Amino acid sequence: MSGSDDEYFARLDAEKKEKLRAKLEQEAAEAAKEDLRKLHWHRCGKCGSSMETHLFRGVDIEVCQACGAVLLDQGELETLAGHDRSSLFSGIIDLFGGKKAH
Repeated sequence: MSGSDDEYFARLDAEKKEKLRAKLEQEAAEAAKEDLRKLHWHRCGKCGSSMETHLFRGVDIEVCQACGAVLLDQGELETLAGHDRSSLFSGIIDLFGGKKAH
């Protein structure tokens, strides 16, 4: 084989190794994310105890069995509080909803 053939096959080999490395890194990242989700699934952010799902005013909310903390998913506070943006809830929604204060 000539030198150019060796370079060609070396380049192909390097490309295959890079693709395999990228695939393995992606799989490892996905596995780590799934492990983290399983570790924290239905756990209280305040005390770490189990959360129970309760129906409250038509919204499924999570309530800690130990400390009573309540977890609301995105949009649930607005659903429960209504759309009256002049109330106390509007400040909370703006603060935790990612909107910038004016």
